[in-house]
Order: sequence, then structure tokens, then C-alpha cells
Amino acid sequence: MGLGNLASVLTIPPGKPVLAVATHIHVDHVGSFHEFENRLGHEAEAEAFAHMPDADTLAPYFRMQPDVLAQVPPMGTRPEAYAISPAPLTTILAENDIIDIGDACYTVLHLPGHSPGSIGLLDQKTGIFFSGDAIYEGSLVDDLPGCDIEAYKASMERLLQLDLEVVYGGHGSSFGRARLQEIAKTYLTSRNS
Repeated sequence: MGLGNLASVLTIPPGKPVLAVATHIHVDHVGSFHEFENRLGHEAEAEAFAHMPDADTLAPYFRMQPDVLAQVPPMGTRPEAYAISPAPLTTILAENDIIDIGDACYTVLHLPGHSPGSIGLLDQKTGIFFSGDAIYEGSLVDDLPGCDIEAYKASMERLLQLDLEVVYGGHGSSFGRARLQEIAKTYLTSRNS
């Protein structure tokens, strides 16, 4: 959320390069994105990352929540003054781009619907899939500004075809392929009726 310094609490060995990949531009995923030198995100939201406008980040939803903070955050930010720092992308991602980090190699999958630039990262060798908010345990959100139900339905159809072992969503616990298919089918049934 950018309410504290995220980079300072990560246990990254000195000198090790860090790639910060944003699965999409929503406030709960990019609040500390600006702290990282190497920032990757999808081309559909590239311009928004450079400015972090409220209309794209949905920061007003955070500011409007009653009792949003239980205590004053380390940086002293107050909800009414909360803003996300601009974080221009240093690498713009597109469908089928590869992010090779040595011991894993991720293929970028463009999965719009929750947001225009939603992506997932699939390591085809291990079957590990980082889905962001394209799919996760819990109610899928498709009614915020920037959401597109028809695009989300197409992304769900695509997710049904993926060969994977484990999904790490943007929220909730991890799950396997059978659960991914159950979530996707439930969503499609709810939106096609």
C-alpha cells in the first residue's frame, strides 16, 4: 500500500538485482512499486504507472474506507492525504514476453477483465502460476472502474486451458488446477446466466 518502506523489510542479499513486477495497477498491488529500480508491467497500463492517477489505481476506495488504519503508519500517512507515488515502467510487458530470473522462467499472460493490464506469470516448467487478481480464492471483483466483464469472461476461458500445478493469487491462499477450474467455471456461469 506504500504506507511503509517495503524494500527495507525484504530480505534481499546485497547486490542481488530485483525485478518488481506489477500484475496490475490497483492500489493494493502498487503502493510501494516506486521503491524499486526495475519496474515491469503491462503495456495497457504503462501510461498510468507513470502518473498513478486515482481513476486507474482506485486509491479513493482506500481513502474512503471507515477506520482504514488501525494505527498511524510508519511514514505518518493519513488516509485523506494518501496518494500513490508515480512509478514509470522500466520494462513494458506484452503477451508471451519472458521473464527469466535464472532458476525460473515466467511467460507473461495478458488476462484483462479485472483491469485492462492484468497479467499472470506462468513458469511452464514447474507449473507455478502467479495470477494477480485475474483469479484467486474469494469473490472475483469485476464491478470497479476499469473492469470489463466480457474481457474477464475471455480470460476465464483461457485460464481453463492452462496446464499448471499451483496458483498463487493476488489474494487468499494458493490452490491447484482443479480449484482454478472450479473458480473460473463458477464465474462464467454467474456471468452467462
